[in-house]
Amino acid sequence: MQRRDARATRARILDAARRELTRDPDSSLEDIAGAAGVARRTVYVHFAGRAALVEGLAAEAAEAIRRAVVGAPAPTPDAVADLARFVLMVWPVGDRYRTLIRLARGQDLARARVDELLTPARDMAARVFAHGRQQGVFQTTVPPDPLGRAIEAQLVALLDCIDRGLCSDDGTGAATAALIAAGVAPDTAIAKVDQVRKSMSPPSPV
Repeated sequence: MQRRDARATRARILDAARRELTRDPDSSLEDIAGAAGVARRTVYVHFAGRAALVEGLAAEAAEAIRRAVVGAPAPTPDAVADLARFVLMVWPVGDRYRTLIRLARGQDLARARVDELLTPARDMAARVFAHGRQQGVFQTTVPPDPLGRAIEAQLVALLDCIDRGLCSDDGTGAATAALIAAGVAPDTAIAKVDQVRKSMSPPSPV
């Protein structure tokens, strides 16, 4: 029972940290403790300090990305639909943990750690891009790896805009933008994302 209570408290602190750091990346441990409904010393029982707390969020995000990638269906003959589905599946994870973008920019999270947690998604995206090029549905001007990084940067920029309150998106706009960047005609991209979204089950909590 004690161990279960400790796990629940740790999860509550991490959830509060995610919310508070999304609201204000400079939130203190005291702010986070208050949002979690615990004493500051309780935070230190679970995390040695701010760096450990941010790493806890990064670990959660990495596991959520891993689950999204593992749960993705096998490639289909329609690489355009596969790319749309991939973005729609990982978008809720990016949206939930978008505060990590600013934390990484502010050196609270090492760039190498960000690369590590994104590796499963990058590997899957590379496979989708390679498949689409073979099918002749994606542009070939830019090689698959640089194209994937460019689209990743585009998605991160969209998440950053959401984080700053400049826009909102449930993943539809992000998936459409990714398809267009990959070389799909805008009208086709819009129709494909709509088709894929309708075929998908509601996303599981991340």
